[in-house]
Amino acid sequence: MDLVLNIFKIILGVISVLAVIASKLKVSNWWVRVFDFPRIQLLVMATLAIVLFLMPFSSFNTFNLGFFALVVFTWFYQARKIFPYTIVAGKEVNHDKTSNPENEIGILVSNVLTPNRHVEKLINLVNKHHPNLVLTLESDKWWEDQLTVLEEEYKYQVKIPLDNLYGMHLYSNLELKDTKVHFLVEDDIPSIHSTVVLPSGKPIQIHCIHPEPPSPTESDTSLSRDAELLIVGKNVKDADLPTLVFGDLNDVAWSRTTRLFQKISGLLDPRKGRGFFNTYNAKYLPFRWPLDHIFHSDDFVLRKIRRLPSISSDHFPIYIKLKLKPQNEQEDKKEALDREEKNWTEETIGKANPNILTI
Repeated sequence: MDLVLNIFKIILGVISVLAVIASKLKVSNWWVRVFDFPRIQLLVMATLAIVLFLMPFSSFNTFNLGFFALVVFTWFYQARKIFPYTIVAGKEVNHDKTSNPENEIGILVSNVLTPNRHVEKLINLVNKHHPNLVLTLESDKWWEDQLTVLEEEYKYQVKIPLDNLYGMHLYSNLELKDTKVHFLVEDDIPSIHSTVVLPSGKPIQIHCIHPEPPSPTESDTSLSRDAELLIVGKNVKDADLPTLVFGDLNDVAWSRTTRLFQKISGLLDPRKGRGFFNTYNAKYLPFRWPLDHIFHSDDFVLRKIRRLPSISSDHFPIYIKLKLKPQNEQEDKKEALDREEKNWTEETIGKANPNILTI
């Protein structure tokens, strides 16, 4: 038994160390970038390895002591990455209990999973929460046909039915103006850009995105995803209107790219200090992380945010209600990019050879 535990300890320790090394590599290969995702799981693995190192059967020679120190370092490394999304961290967005329907907007984002046929579960959530905007991802013509029941209440729609897992539908009960559909990087991966008019008459910008993930079945690298996020970030950083960016970003909140997106755009993440809100994978509890995001400018305060029940997709839907409150006294979170970050941003966008740079 001691031998088995020792082997298990070494395996956990090696994976923990390799994951940190991979995270520090500035390459876009999917088998490297995949280590950005399971930081919660990697923290658990490092914790188990540390516990096994401290068991009575473990001996501390020079090698074991050095290896133990490396594993402890990986624990602190992973903990530091995910700490901002724990409930003990500081909140990036203020919460406001005061209702002001004229200046509020509710958004429901759901990656429906194209072959999923439980459309009634999504419709029930829409009827329960009454969001102003409903964004579906991976929605094809079948989903479009089933969702026509929403159109009486949601009179403004943007429909992009596709069979390639990148279909997108936007339903709004608020007026949409100047709506554009762009294929920013890939010719078959759309994004929606529009202006929403709140009941008060005040306009806000929205950007709905679903970039291609780095994976052996999708893309060999994260280049396309990274470029799309960075292009959107650069375009919204000096926006004249309050701004929202939301969708399935196929990236986790704590990755280098998403953190750089936030830094470039100046947008805030309402999950910080409130929890992970893991939306993927809805089918397998041990393998969950936050893939679906709603970022906003500091013109908003948070009314509520929820991860909603499963609709039999591999993603949980997420719902948020925000209130426009320009004088919200939130701390300015904008950070300046250093030279390395600027260079990496321009190189990434250039290598992706995007179709559009200005949205």
